[in-house]
Amino acid sequence: MPVDDEARVHCRLDELLTERGMTLARLAELVGVTVVNLSVLKNDRARAIRFSTLTAVCDVLQCEVGDLLVVTPRE
Repeated sequence: MPVDDEARVHCRLDELLTERGMTLARLAELVGVTVVNLSVLKNDRARAIRFSTLTAVCDVLQCEVGDLLVVTPRE
């Protein structure tokens, strides 16, 4: 299967933060990354994420990777 240039992975970080009443700044502080890096992820502009960051975000938000990242259907 060829690689599709269209980004179909959606990050649900904004929704999860809202559900938990947490700010992006607080999450960044707890995870140990910059707000800018989390903002890139939150706005679906990230091209990659370190497993250590992904694990830390999931630990803080008490969620699974599949709760945070979802694949959108092809149009």
